[in-house]
Amino acid sequence: MFSLQTMFGQGKQFYTLLEEAAQAALDAATALHQMLREADRQPALDAFKLARLREREASNKISQALVDSFITPIEREDIEALGSALYKIPKQIEKFADRYALATRHLEHIDFAPRAAMLEQAAGVVVKMVKQLRHLKLEPMKALNDQLRTIENEADRLMLELYRDIYSGRLDAQQMFLLKEFFEILEKAIDRCREAGVVAYEIVLKNS
Repeated sequence: MFSLQTMFGQGKQFYTLLEEAAQAALDAATALHQMLREADRQPALDAFKLARLREREASNKISQALVDSFITPIEREDIEALGSALYKIPKQIEKFADRYALATRHLEHIDFAPRAAMLEQAAGVVVKMVKQLRHLKLEPMKALNDQLRTIENEADRLMLELYRDIYSGRLDAQQMFLLKEFFEILEKAIDRCREAGVVAYEIVLKNS
């Protein structure tokens, strides 16, 4: 027979699994930023595939643990929502990397690194927010939520600069299409980080 203490202890595994998922998302963002900073910018997709594999494994473990566990440290719906939000981050990043690999020769004069740096920052904040769930303290989580919102706002500002470039008349039709498509993928990846952060913040609001 299991004691209540043992059952409660087992419930803590969800924090570990969510942290693993968040770290996989950050690793994907870091790999993208590093790739886009390199002089030749030749895509090496292994890092993105590995991050997605780790994310998928963490997601599967979370789903299975929800079936197997009698007790969870926070509501099951919240665990599912956060796991789903985290899963979407490296998926979006891999989408950028895969398409970039096909279009590199058309993008050699376009600098994506500043936006990728913001994505890496956003994913880093998400990791911190997920780790804060173990403590369920509102003030630290609020500060991180504000930080993530600031990154999102700056990304929106950079998108406005992008549209000025698109409509400047200096680009041909193909460049305009590619520039818009790739920056919007990056913007959506940052939005995915923001969505995960919102879920984490709301969990603390409900439980603090």
